[in-house]
Parts: sequence; structure tokens; C-alpha cells
Amino acid sequence: MSLLQNLLQIRPLILSPAQTSPNSFLPRNLHCHPKPPPKPIHFHPSTPKCQQTHHSSRQPKTQDDGIPAEEVKVLAKFKSRFNYIRVLEVSRRADHPFAGSRLLLLDVPGNIHSISYIFKNLTNTYFDVFATLPPILPPGPIAILGFGAGTAARSILELYPQGVVHGWEIDPTVVAVAREYFGLMKIERQFPDRLVIHIGDAFKASSKDGFAGILVDLFSNGRLVPELQDANTWEMLTRCLRKGGRVMVNVGGSCVEAEDSEIDGKVVMEETLKAMHQVFGDKLFVLSLGNRQEDSSIALTGDVPDVETWKKALPPSLAGYVNMWKAYRG
Repeated sequence: MSLLQNLLQIRPLILSPAQTSPNSFLPRNLHCHPKPPPKPIHFHPSTPKCQQTHHSSRQPKTQDDGIPAEEVKVLAKFKSRFNYIRVLEVSRRADHPFAGSRLLLLDVPGNIHSISYIFKNLTNTYFDVFATLPPILPPGPIAILGFGAGTAARSILELYPQGVVHGWEIDPTVVAVAREYFGLMKIERQFPDRLVIHIGDAFKASSKDGFAGILVDLFSNGRLVPELQDANTWEMLTRCLRKGGRVMVNVGGSCVEAEDSEIDGKVVMEETLKAMHQVFGDKLFVLSLGNRQEDSSIALTGDVPDVETWKKALPPSLAGYVNMWKAYRG
């Protein structure tokens, strides 16, 4: 078997166009569904829930043919202290939503942890949902817990001239890979006073006057880290916010495959949301992604924002996310 055949198990991100739905305020997203690739490399993004209304329950899977192995290049493959790191580059000629992208995989199942394109900063993935957060925050720095290759940071820094980002990443090798393959060094040079990267435990993140917002994207071994299923963690993170601050969280879902086959991504998502609900009560909102509600979700804390003001503060390509959030009902 070829190197690609031995290496790649990729859980693709779910792509979906921004939509608005009545009686809600919520985004779309993208996730990964693993498939041990035979000869072509298979991505299996689901059809977004918001596109299902006028279709039969059986949807054509347009990605079933996969990406031919010759259109995916492995730029790096090695193990660090914390991760099984793989960097892939998808040819711009590929007939696939990831054409022209670089992907960062950090676990054995092949969940995608970062994605970047050469000629655009938005990705049509949940990282774009993260990029909608700054307009509903008070002034101040934004923390990214689980920095990865800097996908979320790049969008925020380029879209919001006043934005300041502090990123925490436990694996220094991931940051080195981000500088080598994902343009992080260029971003650091471009925004020297607005981007600070900390190597270390994300749960020790702090700012003198508190963070205006916290983005949480913490996965290890193909699952949300266990600390996020503990209400005490959310109490601690709340103390890191300044007045009016918010937390936005990638809480995963059934689309996330853990290295331990006994761990169910949907169950972990539900446990995380329940822990958050203990702390935030009715100030917790959820954005569901994918074909089913449990496929993948993003959570948001705080009071209901002024929807129209929020939408006007966003680029048109992001404004559709605003109407897709719904109150968490447990």
C-alpha cells in the first residue's frame, strides 16, 4: 500500500451555506467524518440540516468518490509529545470543498483541527462561526483556548482591526507546524501588537483585567477534554471574563471520533452542555450543525444580543449565522 493509503483517516468538516431561520439566532458549519481511505481519499461531509427541508430523507453523497490520492499531498507526518501530527495539502484542481486547502490533523482518527486557504481567510467551517463573536463583546482581548494552527485567530485579526488575540496551545510542536505550513509566522509579523501565543495549559489562561471573550476549542485524543464536562471548569472560565464577556465553545458531537471507541462524541457533547447549563442557566445558546442536531454544535453564553446590530457589524458572508442560534433546552 502507498504512504497515503497507510496514513490517512480523515474526518471531514461539514460545509453549509449561511441561512436564517425564524424564532432563532444561529450559524452553519463543517465537520469531519472519518473514513479509512482506500485508494482515493474519502471525505464525507454531511448535507447541512438547514438544506434538508425540500429534499427526501435520502440525500445523494456528492463526496462519495473522494479525492484521488494524487490530489492530496502529505507535507508532514510525525508524533509529538501530545499529538499525532499530519499536515495535508489538497490540490486546487480537486473536485472537493477542501480544494486548495491545508489541513491539520492531530489524532489517530483524523479529526481536522485547523484549515487554511491561500487566497481567503474564511473557511466555510465552524471557524467562521467563531469569527462572528467579536461584535457582541465588550472592548478587550479575546482568548483562544486550543489555538491549533491559528485558523480562528487569523479570521478575527483580519476582520476586526481593533481585535487582540491571546492564544493558548499546549503543544509547542503544533505552533511550530503552524508557522511552517499555515502562515502563522506571517500573521505574527503582520499583527505584532495584536497576537500573543502562549505555550501551556489553556486552563491557566489569564488576563489582568479579564478577557472580553473566550473561544474554547479543546480536543485531545479525538474527544473534548474531560475538564469541559465539569461545571467547576466553567465557573473558573467565567471568572476570567470581564463584565459583559462571553464564551463560545466548539462542543463537538457525533461527528467527532475519539481514539477510544467506547467514547461517544454525542454523549460527550451533551455532558458538556449540561455542565455549562449548570453555570450559565438560561444564558446558554446552541448552534447545531450537520444533518442531525447531534452531529456537531457550537455553544454561546451571555444575554441575547441585539440581532440586527450584530448582523450589521458582520461581513455579509457571516451575517446569516446570527439567526441560527437557539436557546439551550437541555
